[in-house]
Amino acid sequence: MKAKDFDKKFDQNQEDIIDDVDLTTLRKPNQEQRRINVDFPVWVIDSLDREAARIGVTRQSIIKVWLVERLKTETASLLG
Repeated sequence: MKAKDFDKKFDQNQEDIIDDVDLTTLRKPNQEQRRINVDFPVWVIDSLDREAARIGVTRQSIIKVWLVERLKTETASLLG
């Protein structure tokens, strides 16, 4: 199907377009994963593990959430 035909089908809500989309190649911009290694003192790891257990998530999850929260705060303060 040509792009203009797909766009027309979408814009006119003629029918479901999901069958015309290859979802196996779907990607979110800037969401690709990349592995890094970070060394922390034991007391930091212990604290992370306690907090992760308290809220029921993994150590990796809490690190990701806290880093994203901090980056958003820093970005907002720079723009604000």
